[in-house]
Amino acid sequence: MVVQPSAPLLAFQPAPYDATPVAFTSLGLDARLEHALGERGFVTTTPIQSAVYPGVLDGADLVACAQTGTGKTLAFLLPLMNRLLASPKLLSGEGGKTRVLILAPTRELAVQIEDEFQGLAYHTSLSSVAVYGGVEAGPQERGLRGAADIVVATPGRLIDHMGTNAANFEGLEVLVLDEADRMLDMGFWPSVRRIVAALPSNRQTLLFSATMSDEVARSVNQIMRDPKLIRVGGQEGLATTIEHVGRLMPHPEKVQWLANFLRRAHGTSLVFVRTKRGADKLARQLAASGINCVAWHADRTQSQRSAAVEGFKSGRYTALIATDIAARGIDIDDIAHVVNFEVPPSVDTYVHRVGRTGRAESVGTAVTLVAPEELAALRVIEKSLNVTFAVA
Repeated sequence: MVVQPSAPLLAFQPAPYDATPVAFTSLGLDARLEHALGERGFVTTTPIQSAVYPGVLDGADLVACAQTGTGKTLAFLLPLMNRLLASPKLLSGEGGKTRVLILAPTRELAVQIEDEFQGLAYHTSLSSVAVYGGVEAGPQERGLRGAADIVVATPGRLIDHMGTNAANFEGLEVLVLDEADRMLDMGFWPSVRRIVAALPSNRQTLLFSATMSDEVARSVNQIMRDPKLIRVGGQEGLATTIEHVGRLMPHPEKVQWLANFLRRAHGTSLVFVRTKRGADKLARQLAASGINCVAWHADRTQSQRSAAVEGFKSGRYTALIATDIAARGIDIDDIAHVVNFEVPPSVDTYVHRVGRTGRAESVGTAVTLVAPEELAALRVIEKSLNVTFAVA
């Protein structure tokens, strides 16, 4: 197995920014947004929120690189919603135009973003619609035709709706690409470019990514105007609160080692495998060893995936056995351990996976099980990310 190191970053002009956390009450927010933040217990900004907020308000094109779980969703939603509320004559109910489009790689992430919006918009008249596959299209089409202020969508389903002329983006002011690197990994970029071609050219574009490879940079240059780069946090978006551990063993010994680890582990564990079949097989093997676990991958129905995540959150399952779709598909802040059952196939994949732990400044552990033939691949990740694995 060959692991590709991260390519050097293409040149972007760095944006001056201050990542110092500040009180939300000092931002001059609409009182309704301040009220919603207070109800939800938000007091101070995270570093990415502080860094991005002024640029979003100013209308600049921004590329923001930060680890998942650092508050990126609020970083773009809050200033954008404040802008919408500051110009009420242009709200959808009067102007009949959608003003903000947010693209996300997975339906789970789209739902989470829209849920965050609904919480913030509770005391306002702002509207939204989430557009994604796997559910009935009718309610989404009605929401699009009603010109919701903010549309949150996965690329494929949105293109379906654009084909029926349900979406009206003539008045669009802002495009947000969340988890842009994952959209590239999942092959969505041709769809993204098709969508972008149908949008007004004089828009603001905001791109958020956990990693920043040359591929992401080239894609940025295709759709953005003189973007400014903001990079907050550790190398390639890695949280500094994650401990990176490697365990060297023959591949046949991995299942038993993992079962023993999960029995002793405090807190929940997210275990990554390469294939859907491998996830199902490992879940059966661990269950036979008495581990409360469940498999989670793209061949599961939406209801099965939702039930698995809810069971994981509630503690019914202590381990979730997942393919890489889970690296961007769930938003759980208190995952104690991420386990790579095999060495990840790329540096970016490693970053996406381990970004599920150590979130919101909590401490997390990333454990990679390494067969002797995988050791060289692990060293590539170690060198590329400038992290040291304690291999034993």
